[in-house]
Amino acid sequence: MENKTKNALPKREDIPVEDTWDLEAIYETDQKWEEEFKEIKALIPEMEKFKGKLSESADTLYAGLQKQDEITKKLGKLFTYAHMRYDQDTTNSTYQGLNDRASNLATQVSSALAFVVPEILSIPEKEIEAYLKENKDLELYAQALDEINRQRPHVLSKEEEAILAGISDVTNSSSNTFGMLNNADMKFPTIQDENGEEVEVTHGRLIRFLESSDRRVRKDAFKAVYDTYGKFKNTFASTLSGTVKRDNYNASVRNYDSARQAALDNNNIPEEVYDNLVETVNSRLDLLHRYVDIRKKALGLDELHMYDLYTPLVPDVKMEVKYDEAKDYILKGLTPLGDEYEEILKEGFENRWVDVQENVGKRSGAYSSGAYGTRPYILMNWQDNVNNLFTLAHEFGHSVHSYYTRKNQPYPYANYSIFVAEVASTTNESLLNDYLLKNTSDKQEKLYLLNHYLEGFRGTVFRQTMFAEFEHAIHKKAQDGEPLTPDLLSDLYYELNKKYFGDNLVIDEDIALEWARIPHFYYNYYVFQYATGFSAAASLSKQILDEGEPAVSRYIEFLKAGSSDYPIEVLKKAGVDMTSSKPISDALDVFESILDEMENLLFS
Repeated sequence: MENKTKNALPKREDIPVEDTWDLEAIYETDQKWEEEFKEIKALIPEMEKFKGKLSESADTLYAGLQKQDEITKKLGKLFTYAHMRYDQDTTNSTYQGLNDRASNLATQVSSALAFVVPEILSIPEKEIEAYLKENKDLELYAQALDEINRQRPHVLSKEEEAILAGISDVTNSSSNTFGMLNNADMKFPTIQDENGEEVEVTHGRLIRFLESSDRRVRKDAFKAVYDTYGKFKNTFASTLSGTVKRDNYNASVRNYDSARQAALDNNNIPEEVYDNLVETVNSRLDLLHRYVDIRKKALGLDELHMYDLYTPLVPDVKMEVKYDEAKDYILKGLTPLGDEYEEILKEGFENRWVDVQENVGKRSGAYSSGAYGTRPYILMNWQDNVNNLFTLAHEFGHSVHSYYTRKNQPYPYANYSIFVAEVASTTNESLLNDYLLKNTSDKQEKLYLLNHYLEGFRGTVFRQTMFAEFEHAIHKKAQDGEPLTPDLLSDLYYELNKKYFGDNLVIDEDIALEWARIPHFYYNYYVFQYATGFSAAASLSKQILDEGEPAVSRYIEFLKAGSSDYPIEVLKKAGVDMTSSKPISDALDVFESILDEMENLLFS
């Protein structure tokens, strides 16, 4: 009983303040949030006064867009506070309520604003061009108006847009149900750790268990997780199916050929970018098969199982990293990005951007979040290992990107598209990895870091591309009328694992259920961007290390650009063309060279 108590997660109120994010910087009290909530509700009728009038004049169009910005800017802060309060303890009924109300208000605002785009599209293009010349202030919205104009074939009437906006709460319910079941209601059993102590398996602890040098611990944790998911597979199939149906329906009513085309068109990304990724990675799966062979040989196993994929190949090098040590590593590792970047990192550490520790009810995983006018916060569930060090560097990549963008762009462009979102985060990881490798002379530590890089590549390029294949396949099957049953989802997922990992890995039946625990399948064609982002980051980090200041300057301008131009163009200016398969091929070449180095160190 003592062991269980010792290893139980702390409650939220027991976490030291310095390890929590400073949400009071957004609203000092929940009462201030309530006041803002009322203000936003009162602004909705003011926006509706512009209904039917946006085409009257350049001045009216500008005033309407300004009012829209005023409402959505306030809503962004309101929603950020509510969802982060909820995420820090999903069992807290007060913040469940705030989160629900913020979501409902967002739906009301979305519905109230639904007329804006259709009305703008009712204005002839030449008239909009005349408006831009007539009202110099309206030039602020030139890029935004161009993006709207590009969507002309896919925007519905204002009445239809209002209906779609009004039912978003309903169509998002599958995703919300997944989140509640996965984060709040579902519990994993305890297992015995390496010391024979009973420890509860949690989302945050799973990787730590899978990294264990004790194979029994790895297997027990793996089984504990997938046995639990197996008990809920029908519910998870239902929630995923509901989300896929939503994506397909929305694409269909907006005159797209597919959900993928609709999702990518939002950011003007050609579908060839997606196909290039899958085809290029599939053409080099022999590299992943080779990595599996090296891992099997290095671990000295007759059979390599799915639960053996995370344990370090150098078991006597633990490389545990405390949170304070991680801060120091990150500051030193990102020195190539310059003094200003370093000062922003220090500000983040000192001003409580980060919510550090795991606690009862806390949302699993890690993320960077915030809004215009807030700090770019980071959620962690800290474990003392190298993975968490790189995760923290990754999330700071997002947060510093957000910081630069919000500081340098006006509100309409003060965010960046999801297509470039993973570039800054992965560039941070690449630079940190370079620093760590250069600053160790210990062969075992070097092997550990090379293995970590290979694992990161496997998880980010190969794994996310496999996810992308799975996601596109289930959307196509649903579009063709096939029901997404647990068996169909599991069979498809299992076969993809066989293709990706090859014959020298035992593809345990349990892994067929992994689809049930991946939240990114609810994000509407998000995952492929991890792989494209990693590839772009591999190129940019190499430029930064090789060229120095000129590449750093281009890179910082990229971080400042936000959505002031289309994402493909923003990346081109930074020095990477993602319409080509070259960045993917180049990244795979890097993987191959690291494989060579790893193999030489291990077996020479």
